[in-house]
Amino acid sequence: MLAKSIVDRKVVIIGAGPAGLTAAYELSKHSVPAVVLERDNTVGGLSRTVNHKEYLFDIGGHRFFTKWDEVNQIWREVLGEQFLERPRLSRIFYRKKFFYYPLRAKNALFGLGVVDSARVVFSYLKSRLFYYENEQNLEQWVSNRFGKRLYEIFFKTYTEKVWGVRCTEISAEWAAQRIQSLSLATALRNALYKPQKTKVKTLISSFHYPRRGPGQMWESMAELLRKRDYPILLERPVTRILHDGSGVTAFEATAPNGLETHAGTDFISSMPISELVRALDPPAPKLVQQAAVLLRYRDFLIVSLVVNRKEVMPDNWIYIHDPSVRVGRIQNFKNWSPNMVPDPNKTSLGMEYFVFENDDVWASPDDKLIDLAKCEIAKLGLVKPEEIEDGVVVRMPKAYPMYNSGWAKQVATIRQYLEECLPNLQLVGRNGMHKYNNQDHSMMTALCAAKNIMGAKYDLWAINSEPDYYEEKREHKKPTSPETEAGRPAFAEPLRIPRRRSPIGQR
Repeated sequence: MLAKSIVDRKVVIIGAGPAGLTAAYELSKHSVPAVVLERDNTVGGLSRTVNHKEYLFDIGGHRFFTKWDEVNQIWREVLGEQFLERPRLSRIFYRKKFFYYPLRAKNALFGLGVVDSARVVFSYLKSRLFYYENEQNLEQWVSNRFGKRLYEIFFKTYTEKVWGVRCTEISAEWAAQRIQSLSLATALRNALYKPQKTKVKTLISSFHYPRRGPGQMWESMAELLRKRDYPILLERPVTRILHDGSGVTAFEATAPNGLETHAGTDFISSMPISELVRALDPPAPKLVQQAAVLLRYRDFLIVSLVVNRKEVMPDNWIYIHDPSVRVGRIQNFKNWSPNMVPDPNKTSLGMEYFVFENDDVWASPDDKLIDLAKCEIAKLGLVKPEEIEDGVVVRMPKAYPMYNSGWAKQVATIRQYLEECLPNLQLVGRNGMHKYNNQDHSMMTALCAAKNIMGAKYDLWAINSEPDYYEEKREHKKPTSPETEAGRPAFAEPLRIPRRRSPIGQR
């Protein structure tokens, strides 16, 4: 019966990143024809791995950790024994000292010294008396939980580097999703004694990682799809989305040899939602177009440096909370996997810069960016200039959807129009839905989109609605499946907005 309902389907997918490839992979298991269109010349999107003279590096770091068995199963099917289990260590670098992240109370207070520690404690106590009852932005959200002083030391500088705007312009919802939801009081209690029989939320202490970086996963999946006769067409930016008012009829892409039209019955997109709206033909209503224009993105570039030293630091990555340098985070790819470097006596470091496309850093020539990275890592005291042997630059536009003021209303406007007028088009992934999520969440949206084509009724927008889950675990709590025991989609509920903080005594 299932075969009859899907035999005439043909799916066209935009994007060969984790979301697009996962959708195609699920469809291939059920023999539903699909083609993937990718604007770049390689697969993986933001989760690709770049090879520079056999030194491998990510576009950022990509941990393979998920609570969903379905995602774990896909990873295992594709890579099998090519996974490594790696210990996690990430710290904050501030005033040439390392502080654990998430913050550990004793480490933070002793590391700051007596005077700053006293200021932190008094600032926290003040926040208990004078707090923001209706949290609107990140500054208010963090200050309520840690006090203004700790916010200024450990949150403000790095966050503003990442987003290029003041913390008062970043929504509290983003903070609730991306920052471990503890208070300074909780951190102190956990530092002084171990609670018994409590469900304490902690960051994962280890994660899985492909031997040769995350790109190995997506390159392997792409090869499996090609063997199953599922085309993945590279260098195919989609320029027009043709529709007739009742649904999408075709995607038009620019190919190396001219324009191509890819007709289908069902369509999945992981391209930035703002670009999708601009590509609609006939055009979307003015209100929808205006909403798309208002959506913002943060762009990203990485300068990978080859260092002639066996060990630089034990971390997988460190956060740089120093306003005197532009670098925001430094990846240590050798500690992600020893296979990321061809010479065990050398190290590969990724200097990450969060930028806006065409700003002064983005527009700088590669040699100037490599000089900047060399100068900054030497200024931080982590590496000597004479130890740096080589460098390479990779730019990634629209790496991070921004949760600036009004973003939720803008996305809702676009979503309503698409759902009403283009019901055979599903949006998946980080940029496709303008949701700052992890790769496993992107995969789940794609997996459920593929199942919807085969008759399921998943609400893709409700996936990733749990603000307290971002590579965290809660002890004694069993991971959940995307389907309940009764078979009803667990995600078929409206998006839940995190509750605002209540006055003391009513939390």
